[in-house]
Amino acid sequence: MRAAVLSIRNLRSACRHQRNTYSSAFVRRRSHLIESSSSSVYRLPNNAKINKFLFPTIFISRPFSTDAASKVNVTVNRAGPLVEYERRIAAGELVDGDACQVGTLRELQRLYDEIVESADACRLDRYAAPEKTVRNGWFWSRLMPQSSYSPVNGLYLYGGVGTGKTMLMDLFFDQLPCNWRKKRIHFHDFMLNVHSRLQRHKGVADPLEVVAGEISDEAILLCLDEFMVTDVADALILNRLFRHLFSNGVILVATSNRAPDNLYEGGLQRDLFLPFIETLKERCVVHEIGSAVDYRKLTSAEQGFYFIGKDLSGLLKQKFEQLIGENVASPQVVEVVMGRTLQVPLGANGCAYFSFEELCDKPLGAADYFGLFKNFHTLALEGVPKFGLHNRTAAYRFVTLVDVMYENRSRLLCTAEGSPQELFENVVTVSDAQQMAPRTSSRSRRNDDSDLCVDNELGFAKDRTISRLTEMNSKEYLEQHAEERKLLSQELVNADAVVQA
Repeated sequence: MRAAVLSIRNLRSACRHQRNTYSSAFVRRRSHLIESSSSSVYRLPNNAKINKFLFPTIFISRPFSTDAASKVNVTVNRAGPLVEYERRIAAGELVDGDACQVGTLRELQRLYDEIVESADACRLDRYAAPEKTVRNGWFWSRLMPQSSYSPVNGLYLYGGVGTGKTMLMDLFFDQLPCNWRKKRIHFHDFMLNVHSRLQRHKGVADPLEVVAGEISDEAILLCLDEFMVTDVADALILNRLFRHLFSNGVILVATSNRAPDNLYEGGLQRDLFLPFIETLKERCVVHEIGSAVDYRKLTSAEQGFYFIGKDLSGLLKQKFEQLIGENVASPQVVEVVMGRTLQVPLGANGCAYFSFEELCDKPLGAADYFGLFKNFHTLALEGVPKFGLHNRTAAYRFVTLVDVMYENRSRLLCTAEGSPQELFENVVTVSDAQQMAPRTSSRSRRNDDSDLCVDNELGFAKDRTISRLTEMNSKEYLEQHAEERKLLSQELVNADAVVQA
């Protein structure tokens, strides 16, 4: 009996020694292990695989010595946004960026590495079984509320227009595993979704908590593009909404033209919005892209479908008819949100025709525009005016319209009173107006100074709109739009063939 016990003890000791031998060998190599984005495994010689979320607990069927293990050459492919960016530069898919873009990519790569390292703790895998707790019911959540903040802070990127913020964030987002709870959405669309959910939960004690719970169930990593607060209804709920989201473990990655301290500047009841800024800075690393290069303007800009001048409605309708081909344009109705509909004066073959007054002088907003471009890929817009104090509200709607079109990669045909720059020359920020004060106070000031629109938010947003209008009329943008339409048409043909078969 004693011999048997000693035999078992010796066997256990040998196993412990062997396990420690393997662990020490691989721990020394751990700094050389870099994760791969296309697979959840580390690649070793002889096609051996180790699940990266189980490392460093390693089981190997064939024993070998510490000296032999130290000679194992572990070679892997590094993954992440910075690596993919370098690959695209080398392949000629992107122009070589400046030092500011590379610095931003290092921040995104750091965040990528931290998230991958803490994937289990962040509960990112949508298929992983949730941790079971004894007190997990609604009653206990009310009686003993528990927070589960993410161990990883998010990232807030801001900078000038056309500096590549959206492209860099998308690069980061696309490198993350598809099975993770992640979502990338435009800020306008996100807030519309929030208000729609609030409407459904009307009457609940704290509907924002319920909405935050639904959002965090769907996505732990939330990427918001073009974070811009202009609506007082949004401003008043953002702090409580994001406190709930962060408490549920949500990691925020956002892009914006504004620094956090400048969000909702000059807005109504801004003092109630200020706590959100502190919450944002507490849960996100703030990084400025200091580049002064507008990469959208580096495209081979052409006049495209942007026609400057008055009384050009005949030309625009001719171009519209060429695009719809043999189809007959007729009035249509599209569904927006919460039972609302939008009247389309003329529509056919994915193309819609509006006058500027019908689309920007009426009380419409982002929800209407998103609904429109879910049904149409091309907009013919007649009579875009120059903007000033007399039509400031319409200017805001036009900015939102261009944002939604750009987000949906839609095509724009329009007639306008001037170039994109000329449309907004009478819209300035407060600081711009102060610099103009000596000239405008003189008797020789221009007649149109009386229509000067001094608006910080609009004066800031106009640069983005000018940049996007420029790109949307470039050869590259229009070719990409045509290619996407061609691919979509082919997918529809294939789907029809499958159904018929």
